[in-house]
Amino acid sequence: MPARIVIINTRAANIHSVAKALAKAGAHAEVTSDPAALAGADAAVLPGVGASDAALRAIDAAGLREPVRRFAASGRPLLCVCLGMQVLFEGSDEGSLSGLGILKGGVKLLPSDMRDVSGNRLKVPHMGWNSVTFSPQGRNHPVFEGIPDGSYFYFVHSYYCVPADESDRAGTASYGVEVCAAVARGNIVGTQFHPEKSGDIGLQIYRNFVRYAEKAAGK
Repeated sequence: MPARIVIINTRAANIHSVAKALAKAGAHAEVTSDPAALAGADAAVLPGVGASDAALRAIDAAGLREPVRRFAASGRPLLCVCLGMQVLFEGSDEGSLSGLGILKGGVKLLPSDMRDVSGNRLKVPHMGWNSVTFSPQGRNHPVFEGIPDGSYFYFVHSYYCVPADESDRAGTASYGVEVCAAVARGNIVGTQFHPEKSGDIGLQIYRNFVRYAEKAAGK
């Protein structure tokens, strides 16, 4: 019996791409905005693109704020992608609504005057491939198992997370400033990049997550 994995539908994400990646990784994931379905799941994915307040309004409208918080506190695997990672924090410069507050810290706008090592201006939003350096915390987490340090992933974002606790930072990328590319605290994992848009190396993260979910569920 495979682990029951749900994709939390915030109506602010490319759900199809995430579901397709999970299917390739061997999982059949249910897309849902039903708190009861989330409560009964073995593992969950919280994706997101677009604006912070729009995603949080959808979460609140579905009555999912506290269920997501309870799920995160339950010890069951929770993978958060892009905006899904940003809403884990207490708040964002992008909007006025409070974040989920599952991780301490905030989300800041990328500076408009960033330049690369050659002095060329860097564009915002940050769109494209960037290498990620993993912290010991990241390298030792099951979701990043076997992912080589310096691997390239696909980013699309204008805001970046600033964890209050540096031990939550699982990976970094350089784009004018040091960008928090991934977080990990126990069962809670987030990526600023899109694994589902990052080729085979991104698919490996989903495979790892499926294995992690099955092991956590005892299946």
